[in-house]
Amino acid sequence: MAAKTRRSNSTTMQSPALHTRVALRRTWANRVFTLIYACAVLALLYRHFLNLVYSTTFTITSLAMLLADAVCAFMWATYQGFRMSPIRRQVFPENLATVVEQSDYPALDVFICTADPYKEPPMTVVNTALSVMAYDYPTEKLSVYVSDDGGSQLTLFAFMEAAKFATHWLPYCKKNRIVERCPEVYFRSDPSCFPETNKIKLMYESMKTRVENAVKAGSVCRDYITDEQQLQAFSKWTDGFTRHDHPSIIQVLLDCGKDKDATGHVLPNLIYVSREKSRTTPHNFKAGALNVLLRVSAGMTNAPVILTLDCDMYSNDPQTPVRALCYLLDPSMDPKLAYVQFPQLFDGINKNDIYGAEFKFEFQIDPPGMDGLGGSIHMGTGCFFRRRAFFGGPSSFVAPESPELSPTHVKTKPIQSREVLALAHHVAGCNYEAQTNWGSKVGYRYGSLVEDLYTGYRLQCQGWKSVFCHPDRAAFLGDAPITLDDLLNQTKRWSMGLLNVSFSKYSPISCGIRALNPLWALCYIHYSLWPIRSIPTIIYAFLPQLALLNSFSIFPKVSDPWFFLYIFLFLGAYGPYFLDYMLAGGTLQGWWNSQRMWMVRGLSSFSFGLVEYLLSSLGVSASGFNVTSKVVDSEQSKRYNQGILEFAVASPMFLPITMAAIINLFSFSQGILQVSRHGGFEALFLQILIAGFAVVNSWPVYEAMILRTDKGKMPMKITLISVILVWVLYLASLLTF
Repeated sequence: MAAKTRRSNSTTMQSPALHTRVALRRTWANRVFTLIYACAVLALLYRHFLNLVYSTTFTITSLAMLLADAVCAFMWATYQGFRMSPIRRQVFPENLATVVEQSDYPALDVFICTADPYKEPPMTVVNTALSVMAYDYPTEKLSVYVSDDGGSQLTLFAFMEAAKFATHWLPYCKKNRIVERCPEVYFRSDPSCFPETNKIKLMYESMKTRVENAVKAGSVCRDYITDEQQLQAFSKWTDGFTRHDHPSIIQVLLDCGKDKDATGHVLPNLIYVSREKSRTTPHNFKAGALNVLLRVSAGMTNAPVILTLDCDMYSNDPQTPVRALCYLLDPSMDPKLAYVQFPQLFDGINKNDIYGAEFKFEFQIDPPGMDGLGGSIHMGTGCFFRRRAFFGGPSSFVAPESPELSPTHVKTKPIQSREVLALAHHVAGCNYEAQTNWGSKVGYRYGSLVEDLYTGYRLQCQGWKSVFCHPDRAAFLGDAPITLDDLLNQTKRWSMGLLNVSFSKYSPISCGIRALNPLWALCYIHYSLWPIRSIPTIIYAFLPQLALLNSFSIFPKVSDPWFFLYIFLFLGAYGPYFLDYMLAGGTLQGWWNSQRMWMVRGLSSFSFGLVEYLLSSLGVSASGFNVTSKVVDSEQSKRYNQGILEFAVASPMFLPITMAAIINLFSFSQGILQVSRHGGFEALFLQILIAGFAVVNSWPVYEAMILRTDKGKMPMKITLISVILVWVLYLASLLTF
């Protein structure tokens, strides 16, 4: 043992680096520009102050414009935290062998969450699970836990089928050194043909057909149940069983202590978990399901490293765990490292990302800025955690109520032993967390619909750090919404969750400023107050245009020196945004779509999220977790790939978008006519410019209202209601201007 220790210490001193950290070259340019732009912002606010003091008319308009610009200034100021110390990291997994032998790799538990077999097709979840089960990692140290919060026998059946297929798929991947280990993606990519390829593909298609037939039928055909053990598992679905009221179900589908693949090698553990639910106890949505997985896995395998994945985020690189270990096992790394976050990237995004669903800033550009300050946010998927981080701060361990759930507890009993399964069912009970620290001091934190960001933030406030790992080859790829309604509902849910964080006991504005360094806290303040962007967006989408319709000027003339301040602020806001986007590998059209979607979200999902949060705070309505559909309709998919926005449903969130498109078109036309007939170009130029900019951005809305005939066009109901509301708004403006 002493010899091994000496060898390890010697190797550590002489071994090449496992990772590097380099500051981005544009850091100083960012800082200088921030200083200059801040002076311009202060000058604008000074102008507003002068207008309020010396102006005797149209005070409401002046106050509204001050509010809009003040919110914009605040959001810009908080965003500068991301730009002050951005870094780039690189890992060298080929050097890991010099630090630790593969036999000494820590055990890894993978958590995959799903909630609805009709919105999240079981085959999608199966593909995600198979892609991580096939990791280049010691299989005896790998366990995959699938949380089915929908409590569906369809999902369990799909994983019974997946367990059989895995006995052939895993050795096939490793023998032939396949890189794309998600079966659906692999067979879709016209793979190289090995002797057994056609046989494996036939097995996969057969499995897929059985699973999809079961989903279509809504139940599992008895012909598909091949043994007594499976029959016993399905017997738990009784007449009184519902997705909101049912007992806990834990089924070991593969046991590395017993099951072997087609070549005689050990298979990883595969465990299906559906926590107990009752209508009388809180579910705590995804955070509650993850805490159940933390406890169940602690009782069964208790791996020191945990990977969390969304059900549609399949592994795109079999070396990903090794890349994470380059941080987690590096002796020179900060011992306070809690997690390694990989970016959330997407497969199937259309050429120019018409919905801005890639969220390039949030998932790729901003995290390196936070990484340079202390650590990236937790994005909810693609994250490798130290289990210890869920049990208090680095120096303040919070012991769980049972020593068997402690991260230091050593497991000696088989996962299918009676004692282990009894404990697993017990800790998956819906009443287990009552009067415990789960959700407050232990595990995933409750209190927000964005449990991922909130949990990462709370861990960092306790003293933990994190790193952002963005390798050249994407570690994980997932599905993005392909309809506007799905995207807006998703961001509305995020908005409400972020406001939960912002006004919680642990708000970044209060707790974050004290616990984190100021710039790091600014980043969290910026995220948590995302929805207030709706305030300036709504004001700038309607107020200057209504003033223009009434031939009233609210901006300085072209000949006024203040005019150039507005132009500089506009270009200064868009310029760095454009530069960062392009340096991150974006396209010009992609950038245009991204900035357009920021305005769309400001008018719709951010404003609706803000209103719904206020109503829920007053007890008028209750916020809930709505699963984003992963089901792809062929016609919708075709339009998406052609770059055509999908409206189709009569969503209330389309009303402000349509209203803004209509009023900007009329005000722009009115402004041009006014200038050509009566002059006043200098006084109205900025308002005409703003309206024209909105008109160009609104072109897809005009198409959807007037030109399109497909099923994805704007519903006539939305168009008619929008026209009426715009007319009412115009009549009201006559009383103001």
